Amino acid sequence: MAQLSGIINELQALLGKRLSLNKSIREQHGQDLTWHRGAAPDAVAFARSTQEVAQIVGLCAAHDIPVIAYGMGTSLEGHISAPFGGVCIDLSGMNTILQVNAGDLDCTVEAGVTRNQLNEHLRDTGLFFPTDPGADASLGGMAATRASGTNAVRYGTMRENVINVTAVMADGTVIRSARRAKKSAAGYDLTKLLVGSEGTLGIITEVTLRLYGIPEAISAGLCAFESMEGACDAVILTIQSGIPVARIELLDELQVRAVNAYSKLSLAERPTLFLEFHGSEASVKEQSQRFAEIAAEFDGSEFEWATKTEERTRLWSARHNAYYAALALAPGKKGLSTDVCVPISRFAECMARTREDIANCGFTAPIVGHVGDGNFHVLLLVDMDNEAEIEASKAFLDRLARRAIAMDGTCTGEHGVGTGKMKYLPYEHGPALQVMRQIKKALDPKGILNPGKIIAPETD
Repeated sequence: MAQLSGIINELQALLGKRLSLNKSIREQHGQDLTWHRGAAPDAVAFARSTQEVAQIVGLCAAHDIPVIAYGMGTSLEGHISAPFGGVCIDLSGMNTILQVNAGDLDCTVEAGVTRNQLNEHLRDTGLFFPTDPGADASLGGMAATRASGTNAVRYGTMRENVINVTAVMADGTVIRSARRAKKSAAGYDLTKLLVGSEGTLGIITEVTLRLYGIPEAISAGLCAFESMEGACDAVILTIQSGIPVARIELLDELQVRAVNAYSKLSLAERPTLFLEFHGSEASVKEQSQRFAEIAAEFDGSEFEWATKTEERTRLWSARHNAYYAALALAPGKKGLSTDVCVPISRFAECMARTREDIANCGFTAPIVGHVGDGNFHVLLLVDMDNEAEIEASKAFLDRLARRAIAMDGTCTGEHGVGTGKMKYLPYEHGPALQVMRQIKKALDPKGILNPGKIIAPETD
């Protein structure tokens, strides 16, 4: 706080009551949804415009004060913690949809707009934004963490769906990373550099996004399997066959049990795929028939359809609430959600070895996955008062990350690095990590932008 005292009057003059020094507000802005130990910033600035963000960052840069961007607080790897104090810039009030270019299939929004807010606004245009991480996250935060979700197998992640960002750099300079053209060969791709940088290279304040036409027909449903191996093999063959499935999500039997109890469903407690097909009436019918044939090869049950909007909503709400459903399996324990991603050809092997590891450790740890991408999540339920259980959990997570990387995968498919997965980057990237370090130093020479995330501080 002493470090901040030099600019407190200027911040208060700029923001008035939108600068908070309240302890509970500061603590809220330093803690994410998981077990990572948070650290509160010294102050929280509720920004309303790109210009305000630039002024705040400029003041902090002049006094070497850390700056941490905050969206909706739904991150999972300690991204918003403030281990060195400083100013947290809350962007949730920057929630204006600036422009919808229906003819160009794109839109521009401020960073605090959420995906549900955007899709509600787009409803009458016949367009939608598909990236769906589950939580109603802010689009700026989703860009900063390179989020994806259930629709990524067909529509891609934030990496593919962000056209341009407006960002405030470490000295307070405001840049626009690209124009709205669908392609460009003009210079370095700053958009993709900033997307996924987790606020360590610049603070994203506006995002231009690709939009898609709402499909003529949407069909969803369930297919249970006798074994996890059968479910995995069905997913692999579906993707390799080129079936343009829109969503293909896997729940293991423990997660199905949790979903039944939490969402009041009565699904068979077996490994189950949740699927959705988009397209014309004819193409949706063809896709579903082809999938049913594949599922039958691997002892899949008859496909259970959900064609009505309310049925699909209930189905996907149950999937999106899987985290909370899993927590209810072990009241009083903390949920530690992690994710890895491997090439689809190694998916079944990685899943089998991970399940064996869970069984050997005796953990309660349901699995869900965006399996069409080779991406799955393990939710460990941990007694935070049991030191032995905590250490065993950390060892399991280490094995999981290294197992995925050894299969030419990644330690995180969509959660990001934050503080939680920094230690795996040397193993995953090797000498390329030093290039990242050089980029960070070039763009943020004072190290004030979200310090202690992605790139571990250099030690003498």
